[in-house]
Amino acid sequence: MIHQPSRPRRNRKSGALRSMVQETRLSRQDLIAPVFVVNGSQQKIPIASMPGQFRFSVDQLVDEVKALWDLGIPCVSLFPCLEDSAKDKKASKSCDPDHFYQKAISKIKQAVPKMLVMSDVAMDPYSSDGHDGYVDDEGNILNDKTLEILAQMSLTQANSGADILGPSDMMDGRIGFIRECLDEEGFSQTSLMSYTAKYCSSFYGPFRDALDSAPKAGDKKTYQMDYHNAREALREAELDEGEGADILMVKPGLAYLDILYRLREETPLPLAVFNVSGEYAAIKAADEKGWLDGPAVMLETLTAFKRAGADMILTYFAKEACEFL
Repeated sequence: MIHQPSRPRRNRKSGALRSMVQETRLSRQDLIAPVFVVNGSQQKIPIASMPGQFRFSVDQLVDEVKALWDLGIPCVSLFPCLEDSAKDKKASKSCDPDHFYQKAISKIKQAVPKMLVMSDVAMDPYSSDGHDGYVDDEGNILNDKTLEILAQMSLTQANSGADILGPSDMMDGRIGFIRECLDEEGFSQTSLMSYTAKYCSSFYGPFRDALDSAPKAGDKKTYQMDYHNAREALREAELDEGEGADILMVKPGLAYLDILYRLREETPLPLAVFNVSGEYAAIKAADEKGWLDGPAVMLETLTAFKRAGADMILTYFAKEACEFL
């Protein structure tokens, strides 16, 4: 036998030993479940491009959240789907305390008080233009005018009981502006999870189908990040941290593991990653075709996010993953 003092395979020789030396561990407590909410009652509408995902009316959503809590998932992230007739240029419904989205937040906190509720702060679900910011008559996205709308949206959501606000708009200065407004109104304990490095990605297609929130004209390249850039993410992270963000997020996930790793090396703040709709749909489609072992690829993907530095993962696989954790 060849004398070889160091043999890494010795630590792989049994399942028990592999488990003991495992460097990265994925748990249910790492998961945030994105869920879609619509107006009405007794609604559970399948999303064709996202098998296994649904749009829920508030009554059905509460039942779903109870089931997620019972599985051990500690947080849900809510996304509203509005009919076109409810949308306008100023995203007015986002600031209406009686809107179904705000009611969804309140109902969840009443039914499952310990479940963390994360809300989405952006204009696009409510905007007749389909953009994350206010669009002027020339088609320009007005950064500072948008901040005023986002701040009012944030206050409305915080007042409804949201534990974590998720500004996903990528407007400059929005974290500091929202933080100041929240603090002035007595919401100093409401957390901000900033979509710090949100890239202009082709992986968002099924999500935009689910919300019917695609831009009516143009694209989002003037505010979402260019996917060719990495150092820019460090700049965004430094700004968000200085403005008062509590948690930073990278979105999408799989094609941006390098960004996640770079941020983990640079910031002490907790890091989230969004395993987005296109990533979910691709794995589901390949699994349905028999080209991949879906559950195995799901767990490998989620573990990769943890290994790259994520403390928490927003994923449509959250409920399914609990079957294997």
